[in-house]
Amino acid sequence: MARSFQKPLPEAVPGTSPVNPVPPVVLALVLVIAGIEAAVSLGGQGFVGGPGAVGWRVSLIERFAVSPAVLDYALQGQAGLWTRFVTYAFVHGSVTHALFGGAMLLALGKFVGEGMGQVRTLAVFLAATVGGGLVFALTAGDRQPLFGAYPGIYGLIGAFTYLLWLKLGRAGENRLQAFRMIGVLMAFQLGYAILFGSNPQWIGDVGGFLAGGATAVLLAPGGVAALLARLRTR
Repeated sequence: MARSFQKPLPEAVPGTSPVNPVPPVVLALVLVIAGIEAAVSLGGQGFVGGPGAVGWRVSLIERFAVSPAVLDYALQGQAGLWTRFVTYAFVHGSVTHALFGGAMLLALGKFVGEGMGQVRTLAVFLAATVGGGLVFALTAGDRQPLFGAYPGIYGLIGAFTYLLWLKLGRAGENRLQAFRMIGVLMAFQLGYAILFGSNPQWIGDVGGFLAGGATAVLLAPGGVAALLARLRTR
């Protein structure tokens, strides 16, 4: 009889889960996105809301999306428009748009939540959402508005990149590997733009990545002082 070289599985510890759960705050964000998308999609198919529900998606985008004009009016004193720099993250252009966003938010929220805790993860997401919206409104020009959770998701990618950068540094490995994920995503964005035309929403994604990474530096253990100390030891 052949000998098995497989190691036996460790015994389960009572009261523990074999899979680390998604932080509740991340799950709550995904449920809000899913609930809004479900209502909009069902309304668009005529299942809820009556005939007027067919235009719910367009109405939500017009009411909650971010654009340079929104920033102009907000700066002129229409304070209620500032809420758009958060609410735009919960409105999506299609079921696929929302599904991909929800899946990425679950995965990245889980990783960042394990490294920073759920409150700081929420802070990163919100800071990246606001930061991405502001960068878009300042630089995108008079083109289509910004909506969807992706700037906040890219902010979580920024936080994940920073956490991985710290981990690689402690292990004595090449820290440039931490930027592999954002490099692949930006290459995908470039390829998509070449094949199908440029979409200005990538500006919000980049702004979200930068804002999320900067927020992670501030919220990580030790904050900026710890970062400077690590850089001095290189």
